[in-house]
Amino acid sequence: MRYSLIWAALALAATVAPQEAVITIDGFCSTPQRSGQVCKTVVTRAEFEKLTEALQPGMSPGLRLKVAQSYARMLRMAAVAEQRGLDATPAFAEEMRFARLQLLAQDLTRALEHEAGDVSDADIETYYELHASAFETASLARIFVPRAATDVAAELRERAAAGEDPDELQLEANTAAGIAQSSPARLRTTLDDVRRASLPPSHEPVMDMKPGEVSEVFSDPAGGHFIYKLLTKTLPALATVRAEIHAEIAQQRSRDKLKPFEGGVVLSDAYFAR
Repeated sequence: MRYSLIWAALALAATVAPQEAVITIDGFCSTPQRSGQVCKTVVTRAEFEKLTEALQPGMSPGLRLKVAQSYARMLRMAAVAEQRGLDATPAFAEEMRFARLQLLAQDLTRALEHEAGDVSDADIETYYELHASAFETASLARIFVPRAATDVAAELRERAAAGEDPDELQLEANTAAGIAQSSPARLRTTLDDVRRASLPPSHEPVMDMKPGEVSEVFSDPAGGHFIYKLLTKTLPALATVRAEIHAEIAQQRSRDKLKPFEGGVVLSDAYFAR
C-alpha cells in the first residue's frame, strides 16, 4: 500500500511541466522589484528537482515536500541574514569551509557506493558458489528444555534420535519444568525457512546435518537446552537470491572503499580528555 501511494505521487508529479511553478513565495523577493511589480519568488519544477537530485537522487515525494517547506523558509531567512551582513563574518567563512568538507565527503561516499554497486553476473555466480551454505534453508524441529528440566534433556535427545515426535517431546519437557500447556499451538516445534545466519553461532552446526539427524544438546547458560532435528534442507536457485547477493557484494565493496579513510588519526588526550 505504501509503495503504491509513492508511485501514485510520483506519477502525479510527472504531470507538472519542467517550467511550471512548484513553489511560490508571495511577498518575498530576493532582488529589488520595480515599482508596481508583484513581489514573489517562484521556483519551477526543473529548478527544484535540480536541488533535490543533488541532495538525494530519487528523493521520495514525502521528503520532497519537507525539503520544499524548508527551502522556502531558508530563502527568506538567508535574505535577512545577508541584509544584516552575517555572510561576511569570519564565523560564516569557517562554517562554509566546514560545510564544503562535509559535502565533498558526502559526494565521494556516494560516488564510491555507486562504483561498488557495479557488480557483474560473474561476480554474483562466483559468490553463490563460494557461499552456498549461507543460502541453504532448512526446516527444523527444535525442542526447548527449560533449565528447570535439565535432568531430562539427554533422555529427550535420545528419544528424538530414536524417532519420537518432537512435539510430544516438547510437551514432556514443559511438563517436567512445570509449565502449563495453555495452547496446543505453542507445542509446535517446527521452524521453516531457517538459514545458518539466523541461528545462534554455537547452533550453526545444525545446518551441516543430514535430514533425519538429531543434534547433540546445545546448552545456553542464560536460558535452557536446545535439541534440533533436521527435517529438510534445500539450496535456493541462484535466481531467487541474486538481488541479495548483489546487495551483499556491493555493501562489502563499499566498506572496503571507505577503509582507507579510517584510522591513522591521533587525538590529543590532554585536549579531548573529559
